[in-house]
Amino acid sequence: MNLLMVIFGLIAIFGVVGIFQSIKEKNLLAVLFNAAAAGVFGWFVIMTILNQGYPPVSH
Repeated sequence: MNLLMVIFGLIAIFGVVGIFQSIKEKNLLAVLFNAAAAGVFGWFVIMTILNQGYPPVSH
């Protein structure tokens, strides 16, 4: 789960970067998709860290 959390965190960061690039290019559909990706993957990472801690603890 630790590596998956890192990968999803990178996807969320790239989604935020994509939001700014698509705003610069005035592409509304890209802004919406990047915001959705950043929101979903970022929320998953935040909730995983809050639930399991970092580094994850085995239950």
